[in-house]
Amino acid sequence: MRAWLLIIGLLSSTLLQAAPGVDAFTVASDGEGGQTYTLTIQILLFMTALTLLPGALMMMTSFARIIIVLAILRQALGTQNTPSNQILIGLALFLTLFIMMPVFTEVNEVALQPYLAEEMNATQALQAASEPVKSFMIAQTREDDLALFARIGDFSELAEPDDVPFSLLLPSFATSELKTGFQIGFLLFIPFLIIDIVVASILMSMGMMMLSPMIISLPFKIMLFVLIDGWALVFGTLAASFQL
Repeated sequence: MRAWLLIIGLLSSTLLQAAPGVDAFTVASDGEGGQTYTLTIQILLFMTALTLLPGALMMMTSFARIIIVLAILRQALGTQNTPSNQILIGLALFLTLFIMMPVFTEVNEVALQPYLAEEMNATQALQAASEPVKSFMIAQTREDDLALFARIGDFSELAEPDDVPFSLLLPSFATSELKTGFQIGFLLFIPFLIIDIVVASILMSMGMMMLSPMIISLPFKIMLFVLIDGWALVFGTLAASFQL
């Protein structure tokens, strides 16, 4: 028995020594002054980038502005949790895909397809893909927000939009989207607020102080919103608010 165990151990060690190892990390020159990495490292970097995808979707696209406006609209209607959070997120997601489709199409043409055809490496494809996204973000970013973060971060040499780095553009774009979203939400809130004030005044004049004005005003606000085709107006306004 011991002899068999010894033979098996010798064979196993021989096979392990003979088996070629797989390099965990290798770097090769691409012939153009750049570097390429092994497929294992590329897959690792890709899986790491996927974890940042939700944050990029929210803060580098039109998603933030849309979800803010829809949330304020629901609050103005006074419908509590109708539509639900899942429905609002779904609406914001599909409207974001509609608005961002020209950008995604350009990214596919200038970066993804050449990379799949092996006409450029991963670094070049990433650089090419960032240009359409950067152009979209700069078009939506306010100059005062960009100047604010440029002053905080001590970015002095910014002669052209192409000189703006992503580290400066990301917080500036996010701040601009928050401002724009709240401005649109404020304009949507005013008509429903007027209805609430009118209903509350009528109830007070009738001495019905124990009756909540929200119960009476809710049907009128829903009726007004339906009669003016509110959803189409809101979605159309949101889509038109982006400078494509």
